[in-house]
Amino acid sequence: MPDLPTPKDAAEAALFSECWDAVLSYADLCTSGSTAANQLAREAFALGIREARAAEDGTARGAGRRSSRLPRIPLLLTAVRTTAAAWEARGQGHKLDPDLRLWLNSDKAARYVGPPLSRPIALRGLRDMQEPDAALLWLAEVEALPLHAVVRRQGLDPAAAVEELNQVRGLFRDRCHRNHLDTPMDAECRSYVRLLDAVTRSPAADTPPDLSRHLATCVECAEAAACLRLHGGGLPAALAQGVIGWGGLAYLERRRRAAEVRLGAGRPDAPDAEGAAEQVAAGRARMLRGGMLAAAVLVSVVALAVSMMPGDTGGSGGENVAQGNPADSTPVAGPGSVLPSADPATSAAPSSSRPAPSASGTPSATGGSDAGKPDPEPQGTSSATAGAGGSEETAACEVTYDLVNQWPDGFQATVTVTTAVTLDAWRVAWSFRDGQKVDQMWDASLAQNGSRVTATAADYNRSVSANGTLTFGFLASWQNKNSAPYAFTLNGQTCTSS
Repeated sequence: MPDLPTPKDAAEAALFSECWDAVLSYADLCTSGSTAANQLAREAFALGIREARAAEDGTARGAGRRSSRLPRIPLLLTAVRTTAAAWEARGQGHKLDPDLRLWLNSDKAARYVGPPLSRPIALRGLRDMQEPDAALLWLAEVEALPLHAVVRRQGLDPAAAVEELNQVRGLFRDRCHRNHLDTPMDAECRSYVRLLDAVTRSPAADTPPDLSRHLATCVECAEAAACLRLHGGGLPAALAQGVIGWGGLAYLERRRRAAEVRLGAGRPDAPDAEGAAEQVAAGRARMLRGGMLAAAVLVSVVALAVSMMPGDTGGSGGENVAQGNPADSTPVAGPGSVLPSADPATSAAPSSSRPAPSASGTPSATGGSDAGKPDPEPQGTSSATAGAGGSEETAACEVTYDLVNQWPDGFQATVTVTTAVTLDAWRVAWSFRDGQKVDQMWDASLAQNGSRVTATAADYNRSVSANGTLTFGFLASWQNKNSAPYAFTLNGQTCTSS
């Protein structure tokens, strides 16, 4: 396993830390376990940094001529894909995700290393931009960093941040349009080029039926449309899928959740109005919790009075108090290996890439050992236990199913479960009505048996506090009809749907 490269200075050390988090997040998607994820991330990180430094040295020797290259983070993510392909070629494919192995051996993967004019439009468009502009676009759209943080990192004027980002989006669209014109295409695709450009410029423009049918069957033109249409919120997905390839949407979802975790402790640069709204919401939550506590005390007093009345034959059993673990606030992919510091005297102590196992000793779900097996519910335990019998208490739960996006033969969805009790492991299951098949899942391991799908906690999000939530997402295929799933359960207990 190669050693991680040593940063040249403090600025590069900070950049390495940011890039490592992204690389490990994607490597975790590409592999079948945490050990393989760390190994893949280290190899890819070393390869990507060598390529980036070689490109920078070549630019310096070329009298200021800029070579066509990606910003650091997308460059390192493509290095993960390249390293995974090398593993597959060397006979180490058993360490990779099975769906990734199928993708690596398909024509889809060949596009990313084939002739330049046949590569995805988003990859070519981002590569053709100036590196600071491309980095600004990637950090804001894909890494989901707040604009004020991106502006500080890029050394831009905060007052002109929104205008700067809009200009960069326009530059990306212009580069993608030029690359689309240069792409070899048949006569039918060529006949739609000008119409596609016109339709995607205006958010109010309707897509003609013939163009809509063409986009449903032509992958290259559909990719171009996603890159050219800056409105509608599809730009992050177009960038992630076009540059990364396999797992692009899953990586995008992970980075957004990681950004939410990082910002959860507070947003110092948020506007005052937003801060005031958050304070009001927090005050209301405290009042609600106080009211619920008062009601619980009143019910306990009444129950005690009834139990002490003459003629009561029912015994009063002891009440067990649930001792729950705090909610896991670790980002989706933390730094699993400590990166070398530019100043050894100030380097931080090593940190673990994964939270410690829970007290119950339930094995991790990310190893992939139970993938594809029927759902042996219940799996995992609740920290709340029932009275003298010692059996598990019914876990009250509520499920929200969100259909994020849908296209002619597939869709993306997110499942959020709110649990009333503390969990140290969880397994969520549901059924599909119309034969949908889940192809890829993030923040949980996947098993599907017919119409029944089971999502098992990853090792970094197994613990959920009482009244807390757990969330995961997936990509799936459908035909003819795509009804919402039903019969949700949490650790074998039925959940209500909101």
